Amino acid sequence: MTDDDLSRLGRSKMPMPTKGARERALSAALEAFDEKISPAPQGTRRGARLTDKAVTLWRSFMSRKLIASPALAALIALPVAGYSAFYLMETSPLMLGRDAGGPVTVPADAPKPKAAPQAEAHKEIASSPSVQESEAAPPVAAQPAPTSAEPAMDQMSNLGGAATRQALPNRAAAPLAAQERLIAPPSPDADAFIGQTPNMERLTEFDSNPVKSALENPVSTFSIDVDTASYAFVRRSLKEGMLPQADTVRVEEMVNYFPYDWAGPADRAEPFRSTVTVMPTPWNSGTKLMHIAIKGYDVQPAEKPQANLVFLIDVSGSMDAPDKLPLLKSSFRMLVDKLGADDTVSIVTYAGDAGTVLEPTKALDKAKILSAIDTLSPGGSTAGEAGLREAYRLAQQSFIKGGVNRVMLATDGDFNVGQTDDDDLKRLIEEKRASGVFLSVLGFGRGNLNDRMMQEIAQNGNGQAAYIDTLAEAEKALVEEASSTLFPIAKDVKLQVEFNPQAIAEYRLIGYETRALNREDFNDDKVDAGEIGSGHSVTAIYEITPKGSPAQQIDDLRYGQARTDNAAGIANADEYAFVKIRYKLPNEDVSKLITTPVTAADEVASFDAASADQRFSVAVAAFGQKLRGTSQVASYGYDRISEIAAAARGADTFGYRGEFLSLVRLASALDGRR
Repeated sequence: MTDDDLSRLGRSKMPMPTKGARERALSAALEAFDEKISPAPQGTRRGARLTDKAVTLWRSFMSRKLIASPALAALIALPVAGYSAFYLMETSPLMLGRDAGGPVTVPADAPKPKAAPQAEAHKEIASSPSVQESEAAPPVAAQPAPTSAEPAMDQMSNLGGAATRQALPNRAAAPLAAQERLIAPPSPDADAFIGQTPNMERLTEFDSNPVKSALENPVSTFSIDVDTASYAFVRRSLKEGMLPQADTVRVEEMVNYFPYDWAGPADRAEPFRSTVTVMPTPWNSGTKLMHIAIKGYDVQPAEKPQANLVFLIDVSGSMDAPDKLPLLKSSFRMLVDKLGADDTVSIVTYAGDAGTVLEPTKALDKAKILSAIDTLSPGGSTAGEAGLREAYRLAQQSFIKGGVNRVMLATDGDFNVGQTDDDDLKRLIEEKRASGVFLSVLGFGRGNLNDRMMQEIAQNGNGQAAYIDTLAEAEKALVEEASSTLFPIAKDVKLQVEFNPQAIAEYRLIGYETRALNREDFNDDKVDAGEIGSGHSVTAIYEITPKGSPAQQIDDLRYGQARTDNAAGIANADEYAFVKIRYKLPNEDVSKLITTPVTAADEVASFDAASADQRFSVAVAAFGQKLRGTSQVASYGYDRISEIAAAARGADTFGYRGEFLSLVRLASALDGRR
């Protein structure tokens, strides 16, 4: 901060303190000077600490003086915080490489920290031309003077930079058990404090799909997935200088994030069309890729049904951040602008309890809807279950027969008041889905995101799960792709592939781990599956090993033989696989079937002979596997992924593919494995 910045702060009009600013200030003070950072052994009395006076002084100023004076806040905060940070680093047992009275206890199942590679990567990022040009954060000195107390506190929280925020655990937000799992054990080679920011995010843990024998397990079954949350979450992590956690990377969601020009159906009688192409695998010369592209019918404006939407908005205290409620409000404003005059909008909010902000209102009265959105403000706990019930009540009240009836839940995290069990929520949503009201979920912000709940309830609600990290992402999800987001053309879409063991020795499905179904689920119309919206494109990729290839990983059975019907085997000897797609029309309960045999006629001679869209989707699949640490691409470099994607970039109207190339460069800089 420069002298000019301080002068501008001093000249700023002194605002009245607000409740929100006071709460954030007190929370920051408790976080920075939490007395529990160095817990003593049970039964041991802890002596007085030299920081007690600093803590008392800090709390006094934060509660009475600093909120009302941004300039004074900046002057007082830096020396007090600097002194206390120095003292804590000298005395804390987290000071690695020094004798601090014993080791830090870490549970046996705690994940191994990745702080060291990331710390090295920060140095590389700082000197990377691509980051300097487009990713680097502006210097603090360039920030304009705040005009209120709240922006002043936001600027103070940013003075330490991202690295400082990562090093200070948010102990007020996480239980001790969660904190312990994120504390790195002492290292004799370390001479600096290394930490990670614990958070309350909940992820679905899963392993990548294994290689399977076509002889022993010839059938693969899964639900299609048109969610895109994973890609946006991965992008945010990389742009913040961190490799994403493996369980946040769902490869199919990354591949399906991008629009592709797959061949679609000629009319609405058949809701989608599939195209299968077999090509050499770029990362393994002994295998091939079976690329399945599905394109949904694109509903024309004149054919679009009337929409009845209920915005269910989380306004709890945790939503008080620039990338949460303010971004959410801007996102929904853009969606309202996209609606037709006869569409209906209702707004329900939930915090300590649920309330109706806007009764069902025609989109023709846009000013009334936008005014209701503008009045939203954060505060309280999260009574999500009550909000869901109220949202469904309004959706039923304005139900449009033959139209789109959908609740759009926007939140940053858990439902912590009322019904909070995920299974109970799923049952509630399944019950309402049967009435014709579907549910989509939009996630905002970091630190409290319940990704597991988002995925499960969106799937059970016949809707999508998207993660909104920027206004540009909101525009993509809610404006550019509004038709596919809001207007379903098929539901409960399942895909099943049977491989011919006479032609294919092994196969591996890339992605869709969290969408796996049992073989018998394919023909069971009571089993829920994914939804395809207007114009949606869905891609699935298998890595297959031809019979007799040296790349075969699973040995042939010594005593086993292919148990196939001889007549069928002769009749279909030229087939690699048989693809079946089962779906229901939006207003029907009985499924229909589409089948496609895969033969040598579907194969291209070289990878370069595949279309640009196919090659780009394969590059994204390779990138997702690389981020997950999948062994099959361990020796395949980021540079090769970048080469494929760059060559297949095409017109790139919205710049999504160019952004992908920048993410590959960032990951390469952050990943010590390359």
